[in-house]
Amino acid sequence: MALSRNHRALLALTAGGVLFGLTVPLSKVALAWLDPAWLTVARFGLAAPVLAWVGRRRLRAACAAPVLAWGGVGYGAMVLLQNAGVERTSAGHAALLFGAVPALVAVVAALAGRGTSGPLAWLGFGVALGGVGLVAGSGGGTSAAGDGLMLLSALCQATFVVAQARLLDGRDPIAVTAVQMLAAAAVALPVAAMGGPPPAPGAPGTTAAVLALVVAGTLLPFAFFAFGQARVRPEVAGAFANLEPLVGAGVAVLAFGDAFGPLQALGAVAILAGIAMGSSAGGGDPLRRAVRGRRARTAS
Repeated sequence: MALSRNHRALLALTAGGVLFGLTVPLSKVALAWLDPAWLTVARFGLAAPVLAWVGRRRLRAACAAPVLAWGGVGYGAMVLLQNAGVERTSAGHAALLFGAVPALVAVVAALAGRGTSGPLAWLGFGVALGGVGLVAGSGGGTSAAGDGLMLLSALCQATFVVAQARLLDGRDPIAVTAVQMLAAAAVALPVAAMGGPPPAPGAPGTTAAVLALVVAGTLLPFAFFAFGQARVRPEVAGAFANLEPLVGAGVAVLAFGDAFGPLQALGAVAILAGIAMGSSAGGGDPLRRAVRGRRARTAS
């Protein structure tokens, strides 16, 4: 039964990583209507009430100061920086820089004294990061400012992934995610208000992109990721972030006709291989090192 629960955790992380891959292309379209701050408010402000209703029975236990604070930093600041970066740089660079998250998670975990990755896992992180570079490419329309904002956003997410492991201890991951999204919306709202009220709805395509970003890019992937992360080591959860640039590149090929040659195909294989190495090596088998005790009860 325990093995089945842990397999569900890895499947949830996979689903979350795949859906996160939609965020950059959807954000590119949505930013034609809303600015980075108002887009952040829309994403979390609309998704949070849905998750709060789903996790309403355990919402009170999730309303703790550390949960709120990390929601503001890990979700609010991270997405504010991401949106600002996506607006200023190419989708290829955005995907490439966010592909650094798994390696950054391992570094942050090691600095915090929580790292358990062995040499094979570190090799996996490196292989996957190399694959990210091949898939994303350099692209056009880049800027140093946009790339810098994306790197700061990636660092926020990596730090949050490490901190989240303790925040989920004994708490329902859905309720925790709802509280953190509310905190994120509260952080982004004053920033958005300083730029004036949100504009009227734009073209149907941009409106549809915002709604898709709320559901497929926020509500579902954040919930999936919290569910899975409650049951595995931070480095294992972080490894699945490598799916984001892989999916983003696929969407760009199908939707925008971007080129996908032998180097990109090789990069896709490297990303998948790196995820497998990073999630199965270092510190023991993650299926046997899954979070125990009170966390296990949330799987039922």
